[in-house]
Amino acid sequence: MAQSTDSNSVLNRRLPCDSDGVCMVCKTKPTAVIDSLTCNTCITPWHLPCLPLPDRPPTMSDAHNWCCPDCAVPTSVPQPLPPPSSDDPSSLLMASIRAIQEDDSLTDEQKAKKRMDIMLGSSKIALSNNPSSSTVAGINAALDIFDGSFNCSICMQLPERPVTTPCGHNFCLKCFQKCFSQGNRKCANCRGAIPLKMATNPRINSQLAFAIRMAKMARSGCAVPGGVPKVYHFIHNQDRPDTAFTTERAKKTGLANACSGKIFVTIPPDHFGPIPAENDPTRNRGVLVGDTWMNRMDCRQWGAHLPHVAGIAGQSAYGAQSVALSGGYVDDEDHGEWFLYTGSGGRDLSGNKRTNKNQSFDQKFENMNEALRVSCLKGYPVRVVRSSKEKRSAYAPDEGVRYDGVYRIEKCWRKVGQQGCKVCRYLFVRCDNEPAPWTSDDCGDKPRPLPKIKELKGAVDLTERKAAPSWDFDEEKGSWLWKRPPPESKKSAGTVSPVEGQIRAVKRKVKVASVKEKLLKEFACQICRKVMCNPLTTPCAHNFCKACLEGAFSGQSFIRKRAVQSGRSLRAQKNIMKCPSCQNDIAEYLQNPQVNRQMMGIIESLQCEAEQLEENSSESSDKNDENQKNGSEVSKPGEDDDDDDDVDDDAVDDDSSEKVLEEIKDNDLNLPQKRRKVAKGAVVVNEEEHIDEVEQDSVKACT
Repeated sequence: MAQSTDSNSVLNRRLPCDSDGVCMVCKTKPTAVIDSLTCNTCITPWHLPCLPLPDRPPTMSDAHNWCCPDCAVPTSVPQPLPPPSSDDPSSLLMASIRAIQEDDSLTDEQKAKKRMDIMLGSSKIALSNNPSSSTVAGINAALDIFDGSFNCSICMQLPERPVTTPCGHNFCLKCFQKCFSQGNRKCANCRGAIPLKMATNPRINSQLAFAIRMAKMARSGCAVPGGVPKVYHFIHNQDRPDTAFTTERAKKTGLANACSGKIFVTIPPDHFGPIPAENDPTRNRGVLVGDTWMNRMDCRQWGAHLPHVAGIAGQSAYGAQSVALSGGYVDDEDHGEWFLYTGSGGRDLSGNKRTNKNQSFDQKFENMNEALRVSCLKGYPVRVVRSSKEKRSAYAPDEGVRYDGVYRIEKCWRKVGQQGCKVCRYLFVRCDNEPAPWTSDDCGDKPRPLPKIKELKGAVDLTERKAAPSWDFDEEKGSWLWKRPPPESKKSAGTVSPVEGQIRAVKRKVKVASVKEKLLKEFACQICRKVMCNPLTTPCAHNFCKACLEGAFSGQSFIRKRAVQSGRSLRAQKNIMKCPSCQNDIAEYLQNPQVNRQMMGIIESLQCEAEQLEENSSESSDKNDENQKNGSEVSKPGEDDDDDDDVDDDAVDDDSSEKVLEEIKDNDLNLPQKRRKVAKGAVVVNEEEHIDEVEQDSVKACT
C-alpha cells in the first residue's frame, strides 16, 4: 500500500507549468529564472524544484539540451538512438522532431514552427521521411480524406471514439480520459480550460465516428482491417418464395415480421385501374372481381393493394391507386355500390406507438389525403379491397381480403368527425365492368345518380370535379374505359417482352452518390439539416452551424433579473438553455462558443473536391453530346444510295429511321442478361443498367 502511494506521489509530481506559468504541482509561479526549465523538444516550461532528481539535467550547462520526462527516452544509460520503426508512427514523429532540433541552419523560431506543424498534424513531414515504409503508405492511402490535421494531439493518430472539447479540438476517448486522470484539466492542444462536467463524463461525437468509419470502408473497399464489412440484405423478386416468409433477422415468427412473397403481376406500383390479363403471365387472366386472399400480404402479391399496413396507396402529386376498407375509422359508411371513406392521419403515433384509434388533431389534404383528392379531380379509377376486419359493413367478406373492383371519387370535403376533430371525407361510387360480388347481376355497373349526403351541409373545403373524368362510361361500347390516356408510370416495373413467357425489367436511370457526397451528408447540422457552416460542437457532442445555434437562442439573456418585491431586491437567476438535440444545459458554452476548425477544414476540402467532380462530369457529358450528335446522322437528303431502285428521298429517310429504331430495339433485347428460372418455364431477366439522357435524346432525334 505504501509502495503504491509513493508511485502515485512521484507520478503526480511530474507535471509542467500551465499556460499562465504556474506550476501544476506546488501551485506557485517561479520567480527566479534559475528555477524555470524549458524542454528542448516540446518547449514546455517546468518548475525545477518540483522535478524529481532523476529527471533534472546533470549540470546547468546541459539545460539547453534538456528533454522533459514526457519527451525523454525511457532509459538511464545513454545509448545511440535506434532507427525509427515503420510499425510505430509515433517513433517516426519523434525522429522528425529530433531531426529538426539537430538542424543548425534553422533559427529557434523556425524550429518551433516546424515542431508545431508536426504536432498539429498539418504537415506530413514525419510520415514523408520514410516513403519506403509500406505501413505509412497504407495509412496515407486509407486516410487521404482525413489528413493529418484531424489526428488526436496526444497519440497523433486518427481519433478512436472521438471526443470534441468546447475549444474545438478532437481526441481519442482513452487519450482524453488518461490525460484527465493525471490531473490535467486543460486541453492538450491549446491549454484551454475544460468544464468539469465534460471531463468527468465525456461524450463521443457520433457524427465524426460514423464519418471516419465510412472513409475507412471507402478507401479499403469495405474491408476494414479488424472490422466487419457492411452486408446488404436484398432478395430479387424471382428468388422469393410463393408465399409470405420471415427472414433470419426476424425476432418473432408469423406475419408480424413477415416479408412479401413473389409479386406475380408485372404492373408498376403506380398503376391505375384494373389489372388486365397481359400483366398476369402466371395465370393469364388478370385480377378479377371477387378474388379473395387470406391476408393483406397475399393481396399485395397480386397488386390489388400493395401496402400491407396502410389503407391508401398513392402519391400526393400523382394520385391514389387503391384503398382498403378495414374498419380503421369510426366515420366510415359502407353502402356497397358507394361508400364514404375517411382519410388518414389525425392520430398521435409519437414515441413507440404503432396504433392509436383516438383522433387528437385535425386531418388535412396532404400526403395520402392529397393523393385521393388528385384522383377525384382527374377522375381516375381507384381499386378497392374489403377486409373481414370491417365488422360494421354487410358487404365485407367473411374472412380474408376481397377485391371488389374499381371506384371513382366524385367529391371530397372536410367535416368534424365523431371524435371531435376534422377529418377528410371522400365519396366513392362503383364504376366497374364486372358485377359486384354481392349482386346476382350478370353485367357491370351503369352510370347512376349520386347519393344525397347529409353531412355536406356543414362541410368545408369541398372539392368537386368540373372537367370530364379520365375513366368514364362509353355508350357505344357499353363499358367503362379510359377516355383519356392513363397517366404514365413514374416507377420501374416489369413488362412482358415479345418472347413468350419472358419478363424483362424496365431500364431506369440510377444516380449513385459518391463517397464525397455521402461524407458531406454526415456533416449535416442537426437544426437546418444542411452541410454545416462554421461548425460548433457542444459539450454534449452534438454538431450545429454557428448561425443556427446562435439563432435558436437569440433574444435570450444568460442571466434573468427578478423583480423587486416588498422593498427588497431578489437575486438574479441563471437562464437554462437546453441543447436542441438533448436536455443538457449549454448556457455556459454559448457564452464563448469556439468553431471546430478541424471539422471545418474537412468540410471545405470535401466541398472543393465535389465541385471539381461536378465540373469534370459536366465536361464529359458535353463531349458525349457532341459524339452522339455526330453519330446520330443517318442519311442526309440529296445523297446517292447504292440501291438501283427508283425510290423517293422521303421514303428512303422513313425507311432508314425505321431501320435505326429496329436496330436499337434489337440491341436492347440482345444485351447480356442474367436469366433465372421461375414457375411454368418462365424466364426472368434481371438487368441493372445506367441509362444516359444522351441515349434517350438520340432515339427521339431518330424518330
